[in-house]
Amino acid sequence: MLDAMLDLLVRTKPAVVSFHFGLPNAARIAALKGAGCVLLASATNLDEAKAIEAAGVDGVIAQGYEAGGHRGVFDPSLPDSALGTLALTRLLVAQTSLPVISAGGIMDGQGIAAALSLGAVAAQLGTAFVACPESSADDGYRAALMGEGAHQTVMTEALSGRPARCLSNRFTHWADAAAPIAPPDYPIAYDAGKALNGAAKATGEFGFGAQWAGQGAPLARAVPAASLVEALIKELADANRRAL
Repeated sequence: MLDAMLDLLVRTKPAVVSFHFGLPNAARIAALKGAGCVLLASATNLDEAKAIEAAGVDGVIAQGYEAGGHRGVFDPSLPDSALGTLALTRLLVAQTSLPVISAGGIMDGQGIAAALSLGAVAAQLGTAFVACPESSADDGYRAALMGEGAHQTVMTEALSGRPARCLSNRFTHWADAAAPIAPPDYPIAYDAGKALNGAAKATGEFGFGAQWAGQGAPLARAVPAASLVEALIKELADANRRAL
């Protein structure tokens, strides 16, 4: 976390601050807690969750391997245990004292119900909202998400220099062909990838973007965000009634 970002957060006092890629130092955590912020952090395994717990963070996001976007691993040079969302959620509920928020591959109310049944206090959805008209996804991203490409997501470091799950596209195919060439470290590779995508889009080619998507991508719905939230609430209620 940059000093300028910390200063902004302490001044503006957002209700919630969520950390990814590890934790800031103790002084910065104390400053944010002193500003009244509720603190969350992503964990992909139990060791990371234990570190989050020891740091005094208020809750842990259990990010399963199914999740779209960047893996929240603390150290990408270490082996990734690749725990799925349900297994990781239950593990963190059972072996930490923190409230657990389940994330990864959850696209509907039934998925939320499954996470809550394992002891999570909430579920975090990302890919489910990409196709909503309010999102900043470009036309190529939307078309890929709502087409056959949604059935094939890949975990790659090519787009940003850190492992992340996205739709398979021309960029990921090129990366496969170029292996074992390693990309520059994050965020150098990410900045270069964004420039490449901008140049490609100028020619009408949308296959070089960071089209982040989890493994539940085929369940995406192109509806307004408010309508999607209403549907999620109804689906969760229906799932809970069926479970009684």
